[in-house]
Amino acid sequence: MTYGGETGAAPLIAANIMHFARLLRRAGLPVGPADMLAAQQAVGLVNIGSRLQVHTALRTTMVHRHEHVEIFDTAFQLFWRDPEAGRFAAALGLMEGQKERPPEKAPPGSRRLAEAMHNAPQRKEREEEREEVDAILTVSDRERLQTMDFEAMSADDIARAKQEIRKLHLPLDLYRTRRLRPDPTGPRTDLRATIAQARRTGGEILGLARSRKISRPPPLVVLCDISGSMSRYAQILLHFLHAVANDRDRVHIFLFGTRLSNITRQLKHRDPEVAFQMVSHAVPDWSGGTRIGEALAMFNRTWSRRVLGQGAVVLLVTDGLDRDGAHGLAENMQRLHRSCRRLIWLNPLLRWDGFEPKSQGIRAMLPEVDEFRPVHNLASLRALVETLSRPLGAGAMDKWRLAA
Repeated sequence: MTYGGETGAAPLIAANIMHFARLLRRAGLPVGPADMLAAQQAVGLVNIGSRLQVHTALRTTMVHRHEHVEIFDTAFQLFWRDPEAGRFAAALGLMEGQKERPPEKAPPGSRRLAEAMHNAPQRKEREEEREEVDAILTVSDRERLQTMDFEAMSADDIARAKQEIRKLHLPLDLYRTRRLRPDPTGPRTDLRATIAQARRTGGEILGLARSRKISRPPPLVVLCDISGSMSRYAQILLHFLHAVANDRDRVHIFLFGTRLSNITRQLKHRDPEVAFQMVSHAVPDWSGGTRIGEALAMFNRTWSRRVLGQGAVVLLVTDGLDRDGAHGLAENMQRLHRSCRRLIWLNPLLRWDGFEPKSQGIRAMLPEVDEFRPVHNLASLRALVETLSRPLGAGAMDKWRLAA
């Protein structure tokens, strides 16, 4: 294998490709050993003196998804300009910040790439330190993280909580639809399929075709409050909603503050940083006021018939503090409850033991809710996942109906 006529450069190029692949893995790209070997072979077939050809060869062999192209291009520019560029990235950033020019928003994945370049693992010293870690402290820290309130978390705690949230999967109890599928042991006799089979045998019926109703999870609709009192919780819950939107089909997600915004298409992007950047452009009223009644009226008028069919389950995430004094809230909650199969209200205020439904908004919403649950830490999210996998039980809201 020759690299542009430089026989002595082959080992160095191969080593740099290996380090570049490790950088991409730390940045979140699924680059394996086979991809690294294919990249080395591809570079050996192009002109090593052409930056464009090397870039094309590496991107062709190391990138398998469209959403990873931008992260790869940024990593390529930083790494192959100088393999030690990670050491000077912070200083270069400060120098760039001192120039007089319009501020430019960092491309998606830049923060993750910067962390990957700065946090390159040390060889021997770090491995020796990791061997002395006490497993008991790890378990206690994990338990503490499960019960810690999102509002009280530090930046490191939030980063670890986001990693735990990505591991959650949201099952929903299956229900039978009207559609049928062929099943040799099904309870229904399919006369049309039986006649079609008889035509192939000259009109002689050799057996009865049978079918069964299809069972599938219902659609999931999420209405999440992003007002000032809910902004910290909404930011973390978006990671949970992003994981849910990419894990199952028929998921519809709406954000509301002073207006209603549909962010289903934005959260379908697999890269969370790209998805959240698209959400920030689509939602203009983050951390503002709250008009729950007006937002629900807009949803009932514009979206309910589109997304609430086939026994949909609705998650309403809000603290119930309405700026308009619950104007029109009761009527819109009644219509929303009649349109869905199951309405679950997630309220972070339930983390307080002495919580009482005193505000007008909460008292107007409670009679129309099937379940009233807290959502303020990882443990509450896990409890929600377990609840949605079970059928709805009667009497879940009796005490709140009496209190309201």
